[in-house]
Amino acid sequence: MLPTPTASNPLQELQHYGQSVWLDYIRRSSIVSGELQDMVTAGEIWGVTSNPAIFEKAIAGSTDYDDALRSLEADRDRDAISLYEQLAIFDIQATADILRPIYDRTNYRDGYVSLEVSPYLANDTEQTLQEAHRLWLAVDRPNLMIKVPANPAGIPAIQQLISEGINVNVTLLFNCTAYELVAEAYISGLETYADNGGDLSRVASVASFFVSRIDTAVDNLIMDRLKISTNPQQQDLLKSLLGKVAISNAKVAYQSYLALYLSERWLRLAAHGAQPQRLLWASTGTKNPHQSEVLYVEELIGVDTVNTIPPATLAAFRDRGKPAATLTQDVNAAREVLLNLHQVGISLSLVTDRLLVEGMQLFENAFDRLLIAVEQNREAVLGDAIDRLTYKLPNEAMTVAVAAAIQDWQTTGKIRRLWAQDASLWTGADENLWLGWLGITEDQLAHLDRLKQLAQEVRELQYTHVLLLGMGGSSLCPEVLKLTFGNVTGFPELLVLDSTDPAQIHTIERQIDITKTLFIVSSKSGSTLEPNIFKQYFFDRLQKLVGAAAAGNRFIAITDPGSKLQQVAENSHFRHIFYGLPSIGGRYSALSNFGMVPAAVMGLDVERFLDRAAEMVHSCAPSVPASANPGVVLGCILGTLVNWGIDKVTLITSPGIADLGAWLEQLLAESTGKEGKGLIPIDREPLDLPYAYRSDRLFVYLRSPSAPDERQEMKIDILERDYPVVRIDISDAYQLGQEFFRWEIATAVAGSILGIHPFDQPDVEASKLVTRELTAAYETTGTLPDETPLLVEAGMQLFTDAHNAAVLDEIVGTDRSIAGYLRAHLNRLQAGDYFALLAYIEMNQANEDRLQEVRVTVRNYKRVATCLGFGPRFLHSTGQAYKGGSNSGVFLQITCDDAIDLPVPGQNYTFGIVKAAQARGDFQVLAERERRALRVHLGTDVAAGLTALQKIVRELVK
Repeated sequence: MLPTPTASNPLQELQHYGQSVWLDYIRRSSIVSGELQDMVTAGEIWGVTSNPAIFEKAIAGSTDYDDALRSLEADRDRDAISLYEQLAIFDIQATADILRPIYDRTNYRDGYVSLEVSPYLANDTEQTLQEAHRLWLAVDRPNLMIKVPANPAGIPAIQQLISEGINVNVTLLFNCTAYELVAEAYISGLETYADNGGDLSRVASVASFFVSRIDTAVDNLIMDRLKISTNPQQQDLLKSLLGKVAISNAKVAYQSYLALYLSERWLRLAAHGAQPQRLLWASTGTKNPHQSEVLYVEELIGVDTVNTIPPATLAAFRDRGKPAATLTQDVNAAREVLLNLHQVGISLSLVTDRLLVEGMQLFENAFDRLLIAVEQNREAVLGDAIDRLTYKLPNEAMTVAVAAAIQDWQTTGKIRRLWAQDASLWTGADENLWLGWLGITEDQLAHLDRLKQLAQEVRELQYTHVLLLGMGGSSLCPEVLKLTFGNVTGFPELLVLDSTDPAQIHTIERQIDITKTLFIVSSKSGSTLEPNIFKQYFFDRLQKLVGAAAAGNRFIAITDPGSKLQQVAENSHFRHIFYGLPSIGGRYSALSNFGMVPAAVMGLDVERFLDRAAEMVHSCAPSVPASANPGVVLGCILGTLVNWGIDKVTLITSPGIADLGAWLEQLLAESTGKEGKGLIPIDREPLDLPYAYRSDRLFVYLRSPSAPDERQEMKIDILERDYPVVRIDISDAYQLGQEFFRWEIATAVAGSILGIHPFDQPDVEASKLVTRELTAAYETTGTLPDETPLLVEAGMQLFTDAHNAAVLDEIVGTDRSIAGYLRAHLNRLQAGDYFALLAYIEMNQANEDRLQEVRVTVRNYKRVATCLGFGPRFLHSTGQAYKGGSNSGVFLQITCDDAIDLPVPGQNYTFGIVKAAQARGDFQVLAERERRALRVHLGTDVAAGLTALQKIVRELVK
């Protein structure tokens, strides 16, 4: 009995093709909140699966189970495994009860929930049987399936359980040979059950084929073969197999299924009401960024099958899935793929044997983490394992407004809409295409091998340095990791280059031995100017020393599939190419390969980092109430306070995690600063007492409890009396990943409240366009367009556009000096404005110290928020808010004559020309947006010029 398909919902329509959707997710809050019931009622899911990893993240990453744990502990003390079973059995029973109407209505075909036997027992048939019996009796629901792995010890257990009328979900199937053994065990078990007078119609089983893991494993082998193959025909054959093996394997397995259930032996059982053991497709979230995220759903649709789908993939298929009867299409082509795989020397059976072993180990590892998490909850209900957020607002009205926003997100289900990738939560444009970051942590954890292999490879090659060449979202997360963790013993030192300033490039080049350095070119689009010319420069330098082939072997690319950088990397024979997901924008990519590849090469424990991050992912899950959801709470504070005129998010960080502010700067400014509104992040502004601030400030204190700064603590305590303050305790540097995800959710939430698109950056593109025009003109003419200074004095020049010049001339009166114009410019600052120093000079400590003094002097003089950005890196972060956000900025751009310059190989222009073009492009767009902007141009002695600027500003405020 199938429901009438609903054309508007592809999930419901799958039933029309004879396929059932089971949700690969279980959690207490989704049960008690009614979310699971809603999905069942809507006809979107017809069953549920669970595993230790799902339970571990649910228990460790939320407060869902705190009351239950306290209650259980109040009754009597239990060990971790007993506590876990009590929690899990309750969830399984409640889920089974929700699904029971489906179970009855479909005559026991659907409506099942699965519970796994302990992975510790997987290699012991007798103990597996004992565990299965105990769980079956404890749950006491007819629509339970006991999960048993398809390993040698599991096969006889499966047969025995079926012979006793116990439903079984056979897990960790990867190949047809193992499937045939499983099917034989099922049929033999049914025959025994029938002989003993059992009702065959009430026994059910599924055979769970894991899909995406096969492609991941095989594709890695293919890529290794491609590196060493010199035969063009073999290379073409290898490339033709990429991303094809898992689906081909599944289609061939389905043909075996169809043949098996036409046999005389089966038909005798069917005549007595036996149900076929349906094939279930598991691990169906796409891991390859070249492929559609719903590939393993769309390509595996067939009669009498089940697809168990994780939430992110479920949402994607609901949004844009295209159901069709695909499982029986192109079967001959599928067989040919498997033959070709054998022809190129890759044994699928060896791959799948290894995947079975690894899969069992992964479940065991997940069970380890589950029990550790339960133990931590038992002792302290997570304690400090989750970064804790608290906040205090200065008045009741503001508190009520924020509470109302949180309640709105709860009652209207907005967090579920966010996870369901509903673009109408924002502007209804293409936001649904930019939410791949929601599922990236679990995807990375499921496919850690390549990162671990890279780390081991880099360690063995004994590089002294790794130099990352990137901008914005491609460089800021690696910079945070470098400055937080430092140098890891046994691994190369990570350096980051994100400036076209020739002095900056020269400085970093002097820090490395170029022949002992691994270069990472990182660019999502692959067309970003800066990383491309960085690559040209260092590749040219290196190939002159070691030759082109050896030079390519010292380069790694991180980019989106199909980008220009991918082509460059392939043509230059880079050592590796790591891909990003096109559905993840640069500033949301910290937990993707753009952040984790650098983390691996610098020696971080990437698994630990991602596993900690996953706890926050589950804390921010759609089933978590908004008031307990750390990302939603923070986002509601940020978005709501903008409506109170509080848009200056002042970031205060403990010294050990200070660079996190630079990453947050980009995320907040580039995501929200558009359409004349948004958040202005204030990073690295020295903390002061209340007299230095106006009422437009929100203070966010990111604190390391193990190493607090006593002066910060004292000042924050004082500020909290009059200003809104958010406190976040980060107890371990490995929990920075939690902040990456929390703030991504918060930024998306704030963007919804502000009614903007938080995933685009239109004004960044405007500045890039002007830069390209100027560099193209230089290539043709050999010069940049002439400029006429507003004033020349003592080695300094002032520049601005005609509109700003007219306004300044009127204010300055007769005092036409550098000091006079700067005074006039600063006097344009009003309450609610901010002052931004945009410095196109080398970013070093000496220059920063001088500019920090200038910003603090101006802040204290005008009581306005101040920003300091070094160009061109800020163009890819705060530059968006400066041009697209509220017109409340007063900008002082600083440029210089380069004492040294460096050529860009293959181009007529130099790095100095690129920097000059970027500064001009930046200023031109500021002027076009009618921003209050002035440029001071220093000579070649930057230190002397900054000292003179310091002196002038000091004199102005006396």
